[in-house]
Amino acid sequence: MTRLLRSAFVIGRRDFQATVLSKAFIFFLLGPVFPLLLGGVFGGIGAKVASQTEQPVVAVVWPQEDYARLSDARDQLAEAMHGATVVKLVHYAPASDLKAQQQRLLASREPPVRAVLTGNIATPHFTGAVGPDVDQVELIIANARDRNAEPDLAVTPTAAASGSVAKDQAVTGQIGQMLLFFLTILLSGMVMSQLIEEKSNKIIEVIAAAVPIDALFIGKLFAMLAASIVGIVVWISAGALLIQMLNNGGVRSLPSPAVGWPAFLGLGVVYFGMYYLLLGAAFLTIGAQASTVREVQTLSMPVTFAQVLIFGFAATAVGQPNSAEAIAAAVFPLSSPMAMLARAAQDPAWVPQIVAIVWQAVWVALILRVGSRLFRKTVLKSGPRTKWWRRAQKTLDVGGGV
Repeated sequence: MTRLLRSAFVIGRRDFQATVLSKAFIFFLLGPVFPLLLGGVFGGIGAKVASQTEQPVVAVVWPQEDYARLSDARDQLAEAMHGATVVKLVHYAPASDLKAQQQRLLASREPPVRAVLTGNIATPHFTGAVGPDVDQVELIIANARDRNAEPDLAVTPTAAASGSVAKDQAVTGQIGQMLLFFLTILLSGMVMSQLIEEKSNKIIEVIAAAVPIDALFIGKLFAMLAASIVGIVVWISAGALLIQMLNNGGVRSLPSPAVGWPAFLGLGVVYFGMYYLLLGAAFLTIGAQASTVREVQTLSMPVTFAQVLIFGFAATAVGQPNSAEAIAAAVFPLSSPMAMLARAAQDPAWVPQIVAIVWQAVWVALILRVGSRLFRKTVLKSGPRTKWWRRAQKTLDVGGGV
């Protein structure tokens, strides 16, 4: 075991220095710019569509008779607007401590309440995040009283309610998932291309004669992981600096994840490492099976398409981290890093994160073991393959000549 780790460290240090200290690494750092721009454009479109189709929730703490009139007026407004987004009203009976009930509702996540309407139909009071919802509520109240009555609604603005915070955190989780997916797909291919290059010029045979094959597999994988983390640190720093320069308020104005930005970025690096090792081991094993770049492309295409489907599966964790689909995505090893990163943006609990990291580490160790065995069997196979009967015929010819 000591020789294996020592040899893996030597291979890893060699590949890491050859990658990071080369001039091509500068161009490598510029590689993700275009995929990130593309992801940002589609993410912005998705966020805009989600904001347009989202139905805000207002908790109504009124007597039942007044709420019935308000609900009928809301239904009439929804019919008049022909399917447009209309505020959703949820009734709650007034409690003895009205102020405590109001604070509890504003912190509710199921449903995500944006505002609370207290009082009664004669003296309504709106408390929550002020936005287009207020105008709709005023119209509904006016319609509930009298269609010709003037809107009369007292408003108490608040900084944020759980509904608006949950929306921002879901967007943060969605963006984190997309970045994790694109970066892993982009960076995990490096180790496969490097392996093909070394197989073609026979360097890998010299290395394999000096160190165990398992150490070669582990060293190459962790070297590319370390080089990728260097690139990610550079990209995160550059992105934070750009936001600080262009956005009013800088990084502090961004919606904070549930676990906070430092912990969220730390978990992002950890989950990238887990996801990279899982996917990189698969790509490195594929590279060992292939002898040419064309074979690599043919073999890696199904894996890439499967990862797109897994990304879609992990996206079910956004917005509903406790749903059955989100829990299944968190349990499945290849989607677990993306699902748990989205959960970190929406849920401050740390116990699920620790359990997920341990679970992913077990699968990383298992896949590394299986991948290293397949790698050991095929890494030294290079050159064009011949049919078995041609090899047999060549053996007979040589034997007959002797």
